[in-house]
Amino acid sequence: MKMASDNLAIGIFLFSQITVGVLGNSSILFYYLILIVTGKHLMPKDLIIQHLTFANCLSIILRGIPRTMSDFGFKYFLDDVGCKLIVYIYRITRGMSLYAMCLLSCFQVITINPSNSRWMTLKHRVTKYIGPSCSLGWLKHLKKNILTPTRVSGPIYNNKNATSRMNYGYCSWFASGNVAIVLYMFLLCFSDGLCLDLMACSSVSMVSLLYRHKRQVKHIHSSQHFLKISPEDRATQTILTLVCIFVISYSFSSIVVIFTNYSKGSVPWGVSVFLFLEVCFPIVCPFVLISNIKSSSSIFLPCCVKRKLLPSLT
Repeated sequence: MKMASDNLAIGIFLFSQITVGVLGNSSILFYYLILIVTGKHLMPKDLIIQHLTFANCLSIILRGIPRTMSDFGFKYFLDDVGCKLIVYIYRITRGMSLYAMCLLSCFQVITINPSNSRWMTLKHRVTKYIGPSCSLGWLKHLKKNILTPTRVSGPIYNNKNATSRMNYGYCSWFASGNVAIVLYMFLLCFSDGLCLDLMACSSVSMVSLLYRHKRQVKHIHSSQHFLKISPEDRATQTILTLVCIFVISYSFSSIVVIFTNYSKGSVPWGVSVFLFLEVCFPIVCPFVLISNIKSSSSIFLPCCVKRKLLPSLT
């Protein structure tokens, strides 16, 4: 009885978080939809944000809703095929979210670098390939996660070989010692690690550039009581915030997975904590982006606003 009560409380909490996250991401997508319909000019960074937001919205829905239904007592609402499909698409969207954040942070470094001839040439070349890069990102993760369905089973198999499975309630994830599976998991981890490394390097570069820029302009504003933050600096700070949230969420979720897999016996709270950490970034991300807009009403009235979501692009 206590377990059912705990699951119900967790389900209500997750449902509230999912609702907030979906509404936030939908607002960003709606904002861009109106801009496109009204013929507003969008910058390359806007395209990256669109892909990032779409991937985040799908991640929340595909990860959060099945788990919430499971906590509400609906254990067998998915069959084996449904589980495989949902987990496969979720892995694609999660990977795309990481890829888009990496692309966004790297592009911002190029954007805010001093406008000498070398950086201007690189910026011009990179801008042309943002669209194809986003499309290739989806294709890459479609192929990279092609073996994911083989490691997922439906709820009717959750009680079989329990020691080698991580049970999510509605589906289970098979942990195999097969050499091929181990190599495949290494490939996935290596790819994610490479993106995280690029994000870390770009973040360090952005912090360094912001610091140097602040020192250079400080004497110009020495007679003022405060330094006015430029649109470029504000956009860079927004991206740095997103990178920090993503890395923290990703790192803690990985720690929880390792602890849950290697702990003796069942860890009921482990899956719930892992799920919350996984959807933490997709939920918070749109509100960090929205905070970059001076008027909160501009997200709902984009036709009346001339500012872009990230003003550093103007």
